Amino acid sequence: GFGTETTEEEGYEVFDLIKQEDLCTFIEELAINLIENETREKIAPEFWKNFNNRDNEVDGFNKFKTAVRDLYDSVMLLLPALRKLERLRDHCGVRKVTYGEETLCTDQDEDEIQCGGCSQELEQCHCDEIMATFNETNRKLIELDILEKLAGDVITALIHVRIENHVQEMCNASFSCSYISSLENWLDTVVLGWLSRVYMYSPVQDITHQAINKFKQKLLHHLYETYTCTRIDQMFNIIIEYPDSQPAVEDLRVCVQKTDLRGYLTRKLEQTLVTKLLHQGVNTPDVLTAYVAAVKTLRQLDPTGVLLDTVTQPVRKYLRNRHDTVRCVVTALTDEGPSELADELVRCQVQNVDENSPLEDDIDNWESWEPDPMDADPSKTAKSRQSSDIISMLANVYGSKETFVTEYRTLLADRLLSSISYNTEKELRYLELLKLRFGEGHLHYCEVMLKDIYDSKRINGHLTSDLNFDLIRKQEFPTTALILSAQFWPAFKEETLELPQIVKDHFQIYTEAFEMLKGNRTLNWKPHLGFVTIDIELKDRKISLSVSPTHATIIWHFQERLDWTIEDLSHQMQVPATVLRRKIAFWQSQGLLREVSTDMFVLVEDTPGGRCKDSMTVDMSCEDEESDSPMASAHDQREEELQVFWSYIVGMLTNLDSMPLDRIHQMLKMFASQGPMSVECNVQELRHFLDRKVREHKLLFSGGLYRLPKT
Repeated sequence: GFGTETTEEEGYEVFDLIKQEDLCTFIEELAINLIENETREKIAPEFWKNFNNRDNEVDGFNKFKTAVRDLYDSVMLLLPALRKLERLRDHCGVRKVTYGEETLCTDQDEDEIQCGGCSQELEQCHCDEIMATFNETNRKLIELDILEKLAGDVITALIHVRIENHVQEMCNASFSCSYISSLENWLDTVVLGWLSRVYMYSPVQDITHQAINKFKQKLLHHLYETYTCTRIDQMFNIIIEYPDSQPAVEDLRVCVQKTDLRGYLTRKLEQTLVTKLLHQGVNTPDVLTAYVAAVKTLRQLDPTGVLLDTVTQPVRKYLRNRHDTVRCVVTALTDEGPSELADELVRCQVQNVDENSPLEDDIDNWESWEPDPMDADPSKTAKSRQSSDIISMLANVYGSKETFVTEYRTLLADRLLSSISYNTEKELRYLELLKLRFGEGHLHYCEVMLKDIYDSKRINGHLTSDLNFDLIRKQEFPTTALILSAQFWPAFKEETLELPQIVKDHFQIYTEAFEMLKGNRTLNWKPHLGFVTIDIELKDRKISLSVSPTHATIIWHFQERLDWTIEDLSHQMQVPATVLRRKIAFWQSQGLLREVSTDMFVLVEDTPGGRCKDSMTVDMSCEDEESDSPMASAHDQREEELQVFWSYIVGMLTNLDSMPLDRIHQMLKMFASQGPMSVECNVQELRHFLDRKVREHKLLFSGGLYRLPKT
C-alpha cells in the first residue's frame, strides 16, 4: 500500500523512477483519490455517528469530545501518506493547487508537533494537568484566605511586566495605526481573563468581581502609562515621520489626558530636540525641517499651543543665533522645488491677529472654554498661541518681522540681479503671498524693486527702438541697463573695476540717451555688476560665454598682450590682486589662460593635443566658483547700519561728557532712525560695538562710563 514504510534512500529511488516514467501527476491524482475515498466512506460517517441519540448537554459535549478525538486519530493515520506525497511533489517539481492550497501538509516530523501551551508533544500534552493543579492550588489558597496576602504583589508585578512586554512588542517603531483599542481589548480578554481564573473559586463572587473591576482600572492606568512612555521615547521619530504618524500622535494625545505624564513629555521631548538637532553637525535646513514637523505634530498633540511654545523654545533660540537661518527660511519659501514652507505659504489662510493684544475668546464658545494648562506662559493669550501660522512663527524667531523682511529683500535683490532676463512673474507671485502675511507696508520696498526691473525693460526697449536716440548706430555692440532706485535697494557690495575705454564710452552714450528721456535724472553706473556676453575667437575654435564684467575685462586685456602678471593686470584693472587671482582661475579652468611662472599668465590659443582643429563654437555661461552675491553681506550691511549710531554717540558724548551704556541705549532708541527701516540695536550688540570703538582708541571706558578721548 501507499503507506508502506521504506528507507529514505529507497523512497528517493522510487521517486526517481516515477519522475523518469513521467508518472508524477498520475500518482498524485491516484493518491488524492484514495485519501478522498477513505475520508468520504469511513472517516466522515464515523465522525457524524457520534452525534446520534444525544440525551442531554453533558452527554452531547462528551460525544463531541469523542468525535474530535477520533477525527484527530484518523487524520494522524493519513499524515505519513500525505508527507510522502508532498516530498514526491517537491522531487518532481509539481506545484499543482489542491483544494486551494499549494502544499498538502507541512514538512515536519510527527515528534516536532508540540502543544502551544506546555511546549510538549501533542500526545504528551500536560495542559489539563497544569490547569487542574493551578485551579486546585488557587482554591486552597482562597479557602485559607491567604491568596491575596501571599501572591497579590507577585500577581500585580507579573501582570505589569506582561503589559510592558506586550506594549513593546506591539507598538515598537510602528506609528501608522492606532493601538489604544486593541490594547484595551487585549487587557479585557487576556489579562483579566487570566485574573478571573485565579479568583474563580472565591466563595464571595460578587465581592471578587467588584475587586477585579477595581483592579482593572489600575491596570488600565498602568497600560496607558506604559504606552505613553513608549511613545514619548519614540517622539522624535514620530515628529520626523509626521503626517504619516498621525495615529500615534492621536493615541498619545488621548493617553496624556488619562495620565500625569505631561511634565515628563515636555522635559523628555525638549531634551531630545536639543540632543538631536542643536549642534553644528546638523545643517540649518534640516533643523528647520524638523522644527516645522514639530510644530505640526505638537499642534495636534496639544491644541492649546502651550506644549509647542515650551518645547520648541530652545530650538527657536538656537535658530536665532545661526547666521543663515533667515536666508534658509526665505529660500525655502520661494524655491521652485517641493518645499513644506512654500506649500504653507500658499495654503495657509491669513489670520490677522495681534499676538501681543489680550484678545478675548469668542463669547459664542463660552460653554467649551477651558483654562490654559498650568505650564502656560501667562504673558500670552490662548488665541495668540493657536492662531500663528508656521511662517509667522519662523519670522518671529527674531522677535520681529523686520529682520525677516530685510533678509527677503536682500535675497530678492540677489535673484533679480543674477537673472539675465527681465521676467519677474514668479517673484511677483511670491511677493503677493508674503504681503498677505506681513502687510504691504513692510514689503513696499520690494514692490519698488520689482517695478525697477519692469521699468528697465521698458526703458531699454524704448531707447533701442526710438530713432531719436539712435543707440544702434552709435554703439558697436548693444548695451542695456538695469536702472535701480538706489534708496529702495539693499546695499551693494563695493568693488573697484576699471573697464576698457570702449565699454565706458558705451556707458556714456547710454547715459546721455537716458538723460534725454528723463530730463533731470542721470545714471551712476556700478561697473562690477551685471553680465557680459562675449565671443572669443581662437585659432581652432570660437567660444561664446556670458560672464561677469570682471571676467570679461580680464580676457579683454589678453587681446592687447598675450601675457600679464598679476601685479600689472591688477594695476590696470584697479582690482585687488587676491580677487584678481580668483577670477583668473575661471579662465584657467576653461583652458584659455595658463600660469607659466609665479603670477605670470599667458593666453592659450591652441587646444592641447591638437584636438578640434576645425572651427567650433561653444556656448557656455560662467558659474563663478564663489557664487558671489552682488549685495553686501549681512555682516557688512549691519556694520553700515551700526555706523549710523556713531555720529549720534559722538554728539551725545561731546555734549554730556560721559554716559553709561543703558543711558546711551535709551537715547539711541529715541534719535537713531535711518534707512528704509528703523535701525534697531539691543543692549548687548551696542556693548560689543562700543567695546570695539574702545579697542580702536576712539572711546574711553572707565567706571562703567564711556567718554571721548581728549584730542
